[in-house]
Amino acid sequence: MTNADIIERYLAAVAAQLPLDQREDITDELRDLILSRIEAKEETLARAATDSEKEDILRDLGHPLVVAARYRKGPDSLIGPELFPYWLFGMKAGLIILAVAFALSLVLRTLTGSEHLGQSMGQALQGYFGAALTLTGMLTLIGAVMEHQNIRPRWLTHWRVSDLGAFNFTDPAAWNVTLGQGEEAASKSPRAKVRSSWPGSEHVFGLLFSGLFVMWWLGLIHFPGLGHVEMRGMDATLAGAPIWTTLFVPILLYAVGQGLVHLIGLALPGARRLVWALEMAANAFGLWLMWRVWQAGDWFTLTRGGETAQIQSPGYLPSWHALERLRETSDRGLEVWAQNLSIMITWGLAVGSLILIGEILNRLWRIARH
Repeated sequence: MTNADIIERYLAAVAAQLPLDQREDITDELRDLILSRIEAKEETLARAATDSEKEDILRDLGHPLVVAARYRKGPDSLIGPELFPYWLFGMKAGLIILAVAFALSLVLRTLTGSEHLGQSMGQALQGYFGAALTLTGMLTLIGAVMEHQNIRPRWLTHWRVSDLGAFNFTDPAAWNVTLGQGEEAASKSPRAKVRSSWPGSEHVFGLLFSGLFVMWWLGLIHFPGLGHVEMRGMDATLAGAPIWTTLFVPILLYAVGQGLVHLIGLALPGARRLVWALEMAANAFGLWLMWRVWQAGDWFTLTRGGETAQIQSPGYLPSWHALERLRETSDRGLEVWAQNLSIMITWGLAVGSLILIGEILNRLWRIARH
């Protein structure tokens, strides 16, 4: 193989990694460098270099991917050292929240009488790892875009010491203090000595939960057990009524809006009145969504074998004592189960509406007082 064959093959591999407008200049520069090194080698040996010796020279110069990277503009890494700590914290916090969510899902399935605990645990682990991979991909994509587009939100550079309380979230010692586990951990934890309170911490958790809900709503992650009812020997499936298709986009917008409000709260910690006003608007929209669900009447269809029953609004707020019938439904058939689930959903909508109304009034009071 001639010098030209070896060099051109090497340069072609380098050029494939370079921008089109720079290839010719860079490859000409590299060609001159390689030829000069081969000539120097041959002068030292007093003979023509062998193919193996020529490849040694090219290896000393570097792999084509590495050589091309030296001429590439911009960062050399996907996520640089400046952003990596934030990526790592996001991963830790996100994995903790995912673990809690899937653990609660598993506990609920266990408490409702699932007869396949091992299968439920396997599904929970599978769902957790799938959600963790999705979280990793999303955070990495966001970090890479910020790194290569040189995007630096204001809260990365204009932080305050009073805003650092939320970063104790991933500290095991802080969790021990919170849960009351061990005096030694409490004595060593800075949080035990100086209790820091950061109003923005609710925005961190709210942003993570909003993102988690959006991913689930779009079908990017799945929680085992949702869509199935297993209680005291009964194994049935839930199918959504048309109202959920009708409200799919409004609910998605509501969740995304909540996430944006929390993001604004993090990026602009001083703009409290703006954040409170946006929270009022979001809560009012959530109240409207609950009203639409209540008005729809039909919520779900419960199916077991060839038998079906509608889970729908009873048209009034049932007595709380009506929930006691849930203890006696194991031998009463699908229709009674549907009625009990209707009662539970009705109460859930009622309590949720009261909470949203309370949040709206609370934000009004804060704006008036601030």
